Amino acid sequence: MIVETRAPEETFELGKRIGRAAYPGQIYTLTGDLGVGKTVFTQGVAAGLDITEPISSPTFTIIQVYEEGRMPFYHFDVYRIGDIEEMDEIGYDDYFFGEGICLIEWANLIEEILPENLIRVTIEKDLNQGFDYRKITICGLDEEKLMP
Repeated sequence: MIVETRAPEETFELGKRIGRAAYPGQIYTLTGDLGVGKTVFTQGVAAGLDITEPISSPTFTIIQVYEEGRMPFYHFDVYRIGDIEEMDEIGYDDYFFGEGICLIEWANLIEEILPENLIRVTIEKDLNQGFDYRKITICGLDEEKLMP
């Protein structure tokens, strides 16, 4: 599925629809260049899970856990991971196979430990289409579940 957005609010709303449709055990990978809107998308997912606390990228902590919503939300940012063993140290499998959903930014850096059943989200810019244009490709998710 490919979704084109033309404003950060639209990217947020797409994330929110995904959060509303999410169920425990889902793992989302999120890739895209710096500044492409990954955090805005993630904030939308959290809103769809009824999480009201501020969402920011856990760049220096690897994982941020939010438990106030309708299910736990495990937000990973593995951009600064130096060695895959760091994932073992934080007990990643407890989150991957836990009671909530995982969203993993820069998941390509830990590809070897990711389970097979993933929902892959890629966000791309195209300045020829406008400053706020985003092409969001989602693989592994039933499009009908996202209908408003």
